[in-house]
Order: sequence, then structure tokens, then C-alpha cells
Amino acid sequence: MVEPRTYRNRIKAGRLEFYNPCVAETDLYVGTDSNLYSVALDIIIKYRIYIENYIKINPAFRNTLVPFPDDPFAPPIVKEMIFQSKEAGVGPMASVAGAMSHFVGTDLLAFSENVIVENGGDDFIKTTEDAHVAVFAGASPLSEKIVLKIRSRSIPTGVCTSSGSIGHSLSFGRADAVCVVSDSTALADAAATAVCNRVKDEKDIRKALEWGMRVEGVRGILIIIKDKMGLIGDIELA
Repeated sequence: MVEPRTYRNRIKAGRLEFYNPCVAETDLYVGTDSNLYSVALDIIIKYRIYIENYIKINPAFRNTLVPFPDDPFAPPIVKEMIFQSKEAGVGPMASVAGAMSHFVGTDLLAFSENVIVENGGDDFIKTTEDAHVAVFAGASPLSEKIVLKIRSRSIPTGVCTSSGSIGHSLSFGRADAVCVVSDSTALADAAATAVCNRVKDEKDIRKALEWGMRVEGVRGILIIIKDKMGLIGDIELA
């Protein structure tokens, strides 16, 4: 059962139009300068077809928990998943939500100067003004009290969160939230999973932060477990 994403009710739209295009398991919350629901829906379908058809030919792509071999003939979104998950040392499906956010968001930039794509805590952000992202950390007393400031930049920013205590995604860790910032939303998703896997208790925070910053392309990391928090790199709190 998919958990209701009630946190979306607290998103402040500002001057953006937000809407909720869904195709099967892909449930996005998209903000653009105008309502581009039909355009976003077509883009989602396009990239889902690429991934689904690739899995039909390569079933191991869906289930492996280790990096998948390079495939020069794979569609671009699959190549991105393979490459970025390999950087983080995890299976390619650990990056699927971030990859979908990234590719849908990038395509929407052809129609809107400002684009935000939220995919279950995996966010693609490209705005002309600073954006703020509240970190949901389940039962932690720090949940939604920590807000990241994402400054407007010439290139998009990926902000992805993994958890060992909430959600349906597979995790071997116990962190309430691991948030990773990267220029690649696919990499941020994969790295968040990899870092979260390394956090069993509060004593693991420092080593997990240091390990995560060695992943090429990671700009910053935030870890929350119970009432403890650690952060490193290009992370700015609002």
C-alpha cells in the first residue's frame, strides 16, 4: 500500500502552479510557472516506457542491489541510473525516483523557467528564487523542524531523502532521514540510500557523512536519527 503523501498539503506554492500527475507507481507533485499537467503526464509515460521495456529485456536491472554493468545501448534515463548508482555503490533502482524527477524536470524546463518536481522526498529544483525544503524524519523530534535553503542557481539541484524508519523503500539502515544534495537528482537518490544503509545508530553519523562526501558529485549531506543530527558540505539551513 502506498502511504498518503499528506505533507504535500503543507507545500507553499508561491507563484507556481502545482499539480499531481500520476502514472502507475509514479506519483509526482510538480510546480511550474503555469499548469502543464498534460505535458508532464506525457513525459512521465515516455520515461516509464523506457525503464519498463529495459527491465523486460534485462530483469536483473530491477532486482540487483549492486551496481549494474554499463550498457551503451540503454536509453538515457537508464544510463543515468546505471552510472549514478555505480558512483554510490548501490543497485540502479535505488536511483529510480530521483532519475524520474530529474528527467521529467529537465524536459519541463523547455516550457517553464521555474520547475520543481517532488517524487516521494526526491526533488528536482530549478527556480529563479531561493527555495526551502523541510526535512520529514518520521518520529524524530527534529522532523520538519530542519529546513534546507536551496539557493537559485544556473543549474538544477537535486535534494533527495532516504529513511530506514519510514516509507516503503528498501533500506538496511536505521536513520530517520538522510538528505543528500547534488546537481544530479539520480545521484542524490542513490547516495541517500547508500549513506542511510551505513547509519545503524547515532555513533555512525560522522563516518557515514565522511563516506558520503567521497562519492563523486555529492555536494552536501544531512543525517537525522532520533534527536541527533549531523551535516557536512554544501548544506545551508534556513
